[in-house]
Amino acid sequence: MGQFRFNRVLLKLSGEALKGDLEHGYKSEAINVIVNRIRKVLDQGVEVALVVGAGNLWRGLAGSSGGMDRVKADHMGMLATMMNAIALQEHFRMAGVSCIVQSAFGVDGMLPRYSAENARQALSSGKLVIFAGGTGNPYFTTDTASALRAIETECDAVLKATKVDGIYSDDPKKNPDAVRFDELSFDKALELDLKVMDAAAFSLCRDNGLPIIVFDFAEPGALEGVLAGDTSFGTIVS
Repeated sequence: MGQFRFNRVLLKLSGEALKGDLEHGYKSEAINVIVNRIRKVLDQGVEVALVVGAGNLWRGLAGSSGGMDRVKADHMGMLATMMNAIALQEHFRMAGVSCIVQSAFGVDGMLPRYSAENARQALSSGKLVIFAGGTGNPYFTTDTASALRAIETECDAVLKATKVDGIYSDDPKKNPDAVRFDELSFDKALELDLKVMDAAAFSLCRDNGLPIIVFDFAEPGALEGVLAGDTSFGTIVS
């Protein structure tokens, strides 16, 4: 494990990563890719916690923009993250990976309530830990849940899996002159108004000295690369 700069991390995945090329829902092949890449670093002794979004099933903002009460729409999003967490847990189980799920609000007979102490113990024992239900409160995104859980479980960094290989000065898909950053300070990211994570999550990481690494999870070897601190695979904000 000495080859890695970060030995306990929280990986934030989008819900869209679970649907592959489908419009919504789940695609086993896509989930198996996620499982195999995470299993590789678990086998090397890295301790991994996981937060997954709900975009493959539901978006609270979309619901509220359609006239739903925002609180109710966000509650549906929290429930969707629980479904995604269970789906991931089952795929990890089938791959022989020891994995537990904790939810911000417990569901009797289905999901236990979140406990930072129990989560830290599970991580120390080599288990993958998946956090579901967001923060348990409306108006907070899974970005914020990721930052909060990473701090509470004493992670070394938050790894934000995206579809690009880091942070750019502009959208690289629209602007070929966009500049890619290897490393950024929190202050510089704020100054440039770069949308690294939502404001609450970004503030939590900045105030607690928790690095954020933005990288392309789909690139083979990228997860190992960012764990080693190789900035060619992603941008480090610290």
